[in-house]
Amino acid sequence: MNKIILADNQAIFRAGTAKILAMEDDFRIIAQCPDCDRMYQSIETFRGVVLLFAATLKADLPVLVERIANAGSRAIAIMENNEQPQQFLAAGVQGLVYRNVSGPALIDCVRRVAVGERFQQQVLNTLEPLEEDVVGARVRDRLTPKEMKIVALIVQGCKNKEIAIRLGTTEQVVKNYLRSVYDKTGVSDRLELALFTIHHKILAEAAAEVGNLMMQEN
Repeated sequence: MNKIILADNQAIFRAGTAKILAMEDDFRIIAQCPDCDRMYQSIETFRGVVLLFAATLKADLPVLVERIANAGSRAIAIMENNEQPQQFLAAGVQGLVYRNVSGPALIDCVRRVAVGERFQQQVLNTLEPLEEDVVGARVRDRLTPKEMKIVALIVQGCKNKEIAIRLGTTEQVVKNYLRSVYDKTGVSDRLELALFTIHHKILAEAAAEVGNLMMQEN
């Protein structure tokens, strides 16, 4: 059984990663950490694990790698899509993946690192980001202004009741809008919608802009 600690300050990605890994019979997620303090506590508590940690936590890499080694554990860094791997390689992190890693590639990475191998996700070719942007732009253009507001609030982690209050409507109306958004994006639930949005740069930027405007209006 591969024991896993997830450490990521982005709750949506933490939940999405957990959802992917929990489907595997040989994986057991034993801790989820939103910050460095809890991550270090979990490393001390659980030995012989695989730690998946987000680069956005800004951990002191030499300190982290030393603690990981002392616990008989191994580490995988989740880098931002435009981030360079050199600092993680130099520190001795065993696995490197990007935010846009696919589910199968992430599972393969964890399994390889767990048995002592190293894994580094290859940089995508120049065509894939363009294709991602085309998809993001197509969805952005299909969403109505009200639907885009709902997407922005979903990405922020708001529940239906909170969204209804923010938009001055009812939860049932929000649910109706969400069904339309799911149809247009091809996802089946709010977690998949949030991950879909964040993974498509143009759509994510549009949602962030709408979210910022709503914050200014309040």
